[in-house]
Amino acid sequence: MAISTAVGSFALFVAVLTVTPGVDTALILRTAVTGRRARAWGVVLGIQTGVLTWGALTSAGVTALLTASQLAYQVLRWAGALYLVWLGLRMIRDARRGKDEPAADEPLLPTDGDSLLAGWRQGVLTNLLNPKVGAFYVALLPQFMPRGVNHLAMGLLLASVHVLLGLVWSTVLIGGARALRGWLGKPQARRLLDRITGTVVVAFGIRLAFFSD
Repeated sequence: MAISTAVGSFALFVAVLTVTPGVDTALILRTAVTGRRARAWGVVLGIQTGVLTWGALTSAGVTALLTASQLAYQVLRWAGALYLVWLGLRMIRDARRGKDEPAADEPLLPTDGDSLLAGWRQGVLTNLLNPKVGAFYVALLPQFMPRGVNHLAMGLLLASVHVLLGLVWSTVLIGGARALRGWLGKPQARRLLDRITGTVVVAFGIRLAFFSD
């Protein structure tokens, strides 16, 4: 298999996965609709940082060790599940309170609000705490590795293609959210969106915890 053929085939495969709705899409849309564009792009960059990291670790053989170790996989899976459930429940709680920012009596982190760093942290944690992404790369990347190539370099190239597609799709999502912000920015619509997004994120967390074997 030629490198160009491998890259093209991989791009078509992950393009379908990229546009499939999931927790990443929900987080990006929810953040963008609240008008916090810097934080929304932070979430995007955090997710793509996670993708690139998983690609590098897979190419280096590290994630193969993770998938081979049942204990390591379970620890990471439960950490990711708990994080997603916590994140989703906080969204639902905020929707019930009718607020977009932390209440005055809650401790503020320096990166809260419309912060690129806060969004990046949220995105990268969501991605890296999901061992299914690592398992996905372990199963997928070898299928697109031509003979004789440097595995680390090829893995980073394929992961970069995935990142590029993710950035393009995220641009569409954020642009769409901005166009609909006039309606979705209303308090009632925003609370509804938070409830829906929070429920989706909690559902993904529960699925990761109990239905990933």
